[in-house]
Amino acid sequence: MDSNTQWTDATALADVPADDVVGLQVAGRDIALYSASGEIFATDNICSHGHGLLCEGFLEGHEIECPLHQGRFDIRTGQPSGAPATEAIRSYPVRIEGGRVFLALD
Repeated sequence: MDSNTQWTDATALADVPADDVVGLQVAGRDIALYSASGEIFATDNICSHGHGLLCEGFLEGHEIECPLHQGRFDIRTGQPSGAPATEAIRSYPVRIEGGRVFLALD
């Protein structure tokens, strides 16, 4: 990230359960935050295929499965990793500082 990156405070790190996903509103966006393998990742919370809430899906490793049609996405990149999902979702850079989770939304 360059020095012009704007970081938005999303939530407390303690509010993201280990090896799980939570949904929240950050600066007017519907975001899914994931804890996987000791790291935090962020993507849009809406599936690009069926418009399901990914925070209600099943997280396994670095993949989230949409609860509607079982399409899967890599939470690190937003790339689809299982049919019927074919269009990527947006992923966001994450920074942890002072026990808070910050996202680069732009």
